[in-house]
Amino acid sequence: MTISVHTNKSALTALQNLNRTNDELADVQNRVNTGLKIGNAKDNAAIWAIAQGQRADIGALGAVRLSLERANSISQVSLSAGESISDLLVELKEKVVAAMDTSLDTSSRTALNSDYRSILNQITKVVQNAEFDGANLFSGTGGNIQFLANADATSSLTLSTRSLGLGSSNITIPATSSISTRTLASVALGQLTTSISRVNQALGNLGSQAKQVDAHLEFVSKLTDVLEAGVGNLVDADLAKESARLQALQVQQQLGAQALSIANSAPQIILQLFRGG
Repeated sequence: MTISVHTNKSALTALQNLNRTNDELADVQNRVNTGLKIGNAKDNAAIWAIAQGQRADIGALGAVRLSLERANSISQVSLSAGESISDLLVELKEKVVAAMDTSLDTSSRTALNSDYRSILNQITKVVQNAEFDGANLFSGTGGNIQFLANADATSSLTLSTRSLGLGSSNITIPATSSISTRTLASVALGQLTTSISRVNQALGNLGSQAKQVDAHLEFVSKLTDVLEAGVGNLVDADLAKESARLQALQVQQQLGAQALSIANSAPQIILQLFRGG
């Protein structure tokens, strides 16, 4: 091998190896710091693109989950209000049947009618307050409410609106109803029997829709978890392996630096060749 002060091939080789080790060490340190083996497109363009697509779906499913959680809250508020209305209708029937008694005196009938009217007013208040985030399924206005069901926003779940106000198709008893006479009580009893049946059917339908919302919300949550795990499998670093690799590269870096130091000192041999005896 030619000995020259201009060219030190050993030093150049040692420097290349040290630079390569430093680059690998920087990559490993980045993976340890971020926890990702693929942090950008430069690391692996194909896998990074796949992961980004999955992240987009996960973000969209987050919006779907929020929509379904709102649907769940609306349905729960509505069911609670509906059950209260059903209970009030049961109380009304008690008052109406009592008013059918021909032996009642005027004072007792007036008291019954007062209680009856009070319960009717309470039904109206419950319907007015059966609202969550501006949505009221019992007001009979605004139409059915649709909620997101998939990440592409091409599918939806529906909560149907139904009127539970007095004088509606479900509660046929008018707000002006009275049981101040036996005849009026007889009319109210027929209306009440129909209303109880229709309200219970409406609540049953709402319960079925609420159950569907709950089931789909659970599915979306599970799907999100699976997608997140899939992205993790693609891009997450194995930190146990990276730790071992980091230590090995640190040793290589130190050895490379020593090798470069030795190679750099090689030209000093030339001075010995020119020394006198």
